[in-house]
Amino acid sequence: MTPKKIIIWFLILLVLIFTVIALLGIWDIIDLDQVVRKLLLSLVVIFASSAVILFIYSVMGKEIEDTKKQEG
Repeated sequence: MTPKKIIIWFLILLVLIFTVIALLGIWDIIDLDQVVRKLLLSLVVIFASSAVILFIYSVMGKEIEDTKKQEG
């Protein structure tokens, strides 16, 4: 499975989750304000951790490539 297909399915899943949460909030089954606040805070944490992982990967990836070029 290509990364593009994984991203597409992930986005479809997010849309379905947000739709279910919105419908439950509209029907007053859940407290939508609390859910949205927790959801946004969770997304901020995921974004921050992804940014740190991307930074580490880009720095370490360059060092590994430089090491391979010098050895090869």
